[in-house]
Amino acid sequence: MDFDYSRYDQVDVRLDESVLRVTLNKPEKRNIIDDETNRQLADIFQDANFDARVKVLVLAAEGPVFSAGGDIVKMQKKIDDPALFYRGVANSRRLVFAALDCTKPTIAKIKGDAVGLGATLALMCDLVVAAHEAKILDPHVNVGLVAGDGGALIWPQLIGYARAKRYLLLGDPIYGKEAAEIGLIAASGTPDEVEEIAEKYVRRFARSALQSVSGTKITMNVPLRQAAQALLDVGMAYEGLSNITRDHQEAVNAFREKRRPEFTGD
Repeated sequence: MDFDYSRYDQVDVRLDESVLRVTLNKPEKRNIIDDETNRQLADIFQDANFDARVKVLVLAAEGPVFSAGGDIVKMQKKIDDPALFYRGVANSRRLVFAALDCTKPTIAKIKGDAVGLGATLALMCDLVVAAHEAKILDPHVNVGLVAGDGGALIWPQLIGYARAKRYLLLGDPIYGKEAAEIGLIAASGTPDEVEEIAEKYVRRFARSALQSVSGTKITMNVPLRQAAQALLDVGMAYEGLSNITRDHQEAVNAFREKRRPEFTGD
């Protein structure tokens, strides 16, 4: 089945022979992933899955930031109307499963910082190549939220629980070079090398025996999918509760007032 990718208006999608190139294209907004972008990304992963022309999907971003994740400016609306928040986390849950269920190999190029849901989106890809100095972080706890939209799933699976707890419970960043050294991502390099390394992977997948690659990926993703089924609903329920805490409201207030939040644990 062939798909019409021109219908997507929140990201740039281009079929380059057998390579589906998906680019976050809102650098003026730091490539935040709002609810509509989230929904379209999930649809694109599903399209790639069933488009016989596609042999590999490549995720990239315009501008100096890969993705700043969620839109903190709109967090107040989700505090005031929790229904908006729950619709958003449902979108994020769907995106995680769409990425895991995509049978085609996926590659992410991170030349700038990948934050929160932006980091989760990239780390759900099969091969991630990042710039040495690019920061990868999931700072949910720093804004009074639970890292329930995929971070608590993928980080422990990639680097183990001890390291993942350091980064998720403290909200600390890891740079691309160290991320590659400890196995969070596949490789790192200078910004130019990111392109070179990633495109080398693209070319290999484009001429690969796709059924064998896909079958191997599906098999390897079974534990991830099982973990996602067991974990995501719990994580997102807790994230929903944290959305209405005083600490989260304080974090939003502090962001608007350009100061450090003063958390009380409530």
